[in-house]
Amino acid sequence: MTTVRLTVNGVQREIDVAPGTLLVHAIREQVGLTGTHVGCLTGDCGACTVVVDGATTKSCSVLAHSADGATVETVESLADGEELHPVQRAFWDEFGFQCGFCLPGMLLTAKELIESTPDPDDADIHRAINGNLCRCTGYNTIVAAVRRAAKEAS
Repeated sequence: MTTVRLTVNGVQREIDVAPGTLLVHAIREQVGLTGTHVGCLTGDCGACTVVVDGATTKSCSVLAHSADGATVETVESLADGEELHPVQRAFWDEFGFQCGFCLPGMLLTAKELIESTPDPDDADIHRAINGNLCRCTGYNTIVAAVRRAAKEAS
């Protein structure tokens, strides 16, 4: 076992992990934050997306011990109590989700896009969410939600 020190959603954590433990499993099983979903375990679907040291990262492709000392943000970090983050509110208002499995990755990816490109066009949005798979929405409502979030953030 290896002790890993992380700051997760602003809280410092120390967890003991086996050498091959993926960050997604450490977040869910040891930190207890289940908003980060386990999907494909190959980095293809984006359901496990978190923010590591300011960059969206597919946590199924990162060993937990390699994130030692990192700052990690999960989907649980978005809302402020009962107040939804503007990206969450836009997805709610535009019906940008159905089953919710892809939602954590979509939300964090949209947030990162809007922070780096405050007025994204549809091509920017499509490029940003390209690594996040959704089987339910057909993506039109997701694009509309990101567009709306960007507009409300400006």
